[in-house]
Amino acid sequence: METVENLLRTKSSCIWSIEPDATAYQALEFMAEKNIGALLVTQKEKLVGIFSERDYARKVILQGKSSKETLVSELMTREVCYVTPNSTIEECMALMTEKHVRHLPVLANGTTLIGIVTLGDVIKQIITHQEFTIRELEKYITS
Repeated sequence: METVENLLRTKSSCIWSIEPDATAYQALEFMAEKNIGALLVTQKEKLVGIFSERDYARKVILQGKSSKETLVSELMTREVCYVTPNSTIEECMALMTEKHVRHLPVLANGTTLIGIVTLGDVIKQIITHQEFTIRELEKYITS
């Protein structure tokens, strides 16, 4: 089975994060600059939440708040679902489906942030694995 650790080796090692006292506007600017849909919220290198486009849409726009005055800490999701380097891609997909999330931080030893896995990463990995399986089956059938 493919693990998160293997998946992380195939992608950029950048972990984009923001402090909880940044404004929603600053977070959105940073997300637009990096072309990403969520930021991990860290304080003193510790994961304290996640801020996504969904958080913004539901907690700022729909509640009539100002993105230049509202802090990320007021909007972020505090109970963050996460995976470990030993988690499988299938476990990631199951967790994402069950919890309706698109981003999973990767924590080693339950505390050390080492990466993030997105729904796109998981789907790409599953498709790659399926393509490999199909090629192997074709070899078996034609031999």
